[in-house]
Amino acid sequence: MMTMDIKQTYDFSDLCAVVTGGAGVLCAEMCRALASLGAKVAILDLNPANSEKLANEIRESGGTALGIACNVLDKESVQAACDLVLESFSKVDILINGAGGNKAQATTSAELPFFDLPQDALRWVFELNLLGTILPSQVFGKAMVKQGQGNILNISSMNAFRPLTRIPAYSAAKAGVSNFTQWLAVHLAQEYSPNIRVNAIAPGFFVTEQNRFLLTDQQTGELTPRGKTIIGHTPMNRFGKPEDLLGTVLWLVSPASAFVTGVVVPVDGGFSAFSGV
Repeated sequence: MMTMDIKQTYDFSDLCAVVTGGAGVLCAEMCRALASLGAKVAILDLNPANSEKLANEIRESGGTALGIACNVLDKESVQAACDLVLESFSKVDILINGAGGNKAQATTSAELPFFDLPQDALRWVFELNLLGTILPSQVFGKAMVKQGQGNILNISSMNAFRPLTRIPAYSAAKAGVSNFTQWLAVHLAQEYSPNIRVNAIAPGFFVTEQNRFLLTDQQTGELTPRGKTIIGHTPMNRFGKPEDLLGTVLWLVSPASAFVTGVVVPVDGGFSAFSGV
């Protein structure tokens, strides 16, 4: 690949990128990066005020963005969002399935043992992460099939590689996301078009609103014992920052990875490589 080709590879001008959970800490940074490289970004989020706030920020910076209210667990809501994206931008080139998260009620503790985790909390976590990836892939994937090309990027987790204590539903759901990523990559390439690729990233430990209560003490801001253990098992000796994901994300949704599909790439500061000794 010539140098000029490499520069063009990361030019997203005239491409449309859809990001679910787009106003969240990690995905918002992806939206900003894609917009800065020329993409038209559709920010799908359950909270319309948050998605519109980010869209305004991007537009004020000279980019093109649209904030859309969307519930990824409601297929009609996802379809309505897709229709609006196609009406506004004519096509869908990239889908990033970023909606997901955990909740305290699905997390074990001394006060809430595994045997007493409420069914509704477990279902909420499992459905948000796994079904919330499958439904947008159905809706936007169908649009990509009509185009004959497209790129889907799922957000798995280090928990899919090495299930962590205390968060059984989240770990199981993210393992499902990794498996679904591989399945969908094969299915779309074989049944529809080899120009539709599906991959995933598996972030290591990034502080978000969903996991902050596990990693830092709410009163002091100091690391919890769990947070200290994570840092102790991360060779780079820190939590990730949202911008740490961007290089891998942009590679996977660009022509630079044109022969890559069905992979799950860890972005974890070395956590998955360290045995603990």
